[in-house]
Amino acid sequence: MDFTMYDTLLQLPLFQGLCQNDLTEIVGKVRLHFSKVKAGKRIITQGDSCDRLVFLIKGGLMSEMKDGQGLYVWNEYFGEPFVAEPYSLFGMRTDYTASYLTTSDADLFSIDKNYILPELGKYPIFQLNYLNIISNRAQVFRHRLLSGNAHSLEQRMIHFFLCHSERPSGQKLLKIKMEDFAWLLNDTRLSVSRALNELQSKELLVLRRKEIEIPDMAALVAYRERLLPENK
Repeated sequence: MDFTMYDTLLQLPLFQGLCQNDLTEIVGKVRLHFSKVKAGKRIITQGDSCDRLVFLIKGGLMSEMKDGQGLYVWNEYFGEPFVAEPYSLFGMRTDYTASYLTTSDADLFSIDKNYILPELGKYPIFQLNYLNIISNRAQVFRHRLLSGNAHSLEQRMIHFFLCHSERPSGQKLLKIKMEDFAWLLNDTRLSVSRALNELQSKELLVLRRKEIEIPDMAALVAYRERLLPENK
């Protein structure tokens, strides 16, 4: 295996810590599907069976999650390195929770599910990396749910954004009608509009027709932390 391949695999969280001999064995036993995809192409569709691990090694992706009631669409943006929904590979529901589209020309590779346990599962470091990713995600989302002391409308609004975010940083986009957002937050359309405009005045949001853009989720989370009672 050449050093370019070795360095590429080591960029990915699931392969970090493996030695070159282990990676050489993996490449010899496991079929890796490499592809170059143009910008704007859908590579995964929400609801499809998660039968592979898809890795972004160069470029950008956007996730697109449509809620079951058809009220909104949640978009999140990712750069390399990134692996799409490793938590959806096993469990009671093994379908993708979102669609994924390229936001730029991208280099991807994927590994079929059939290779994960029989081959990659033989390597303790891969097992540990995979378990850490799954466990960390479960712990983070549990903490978000239990720490949602959202007293004000602004806090409830930010908590909604945070609970939909795979990562608490980066750009997000919510496509929704104002009256539907108000209904989800159990408040009036006027109050929600005022709160959104207040956050926009602080340069934490950008409002457009039926769209709420969050340029940097980390800044919004930091603002939320300052609003919590225990921080006052």
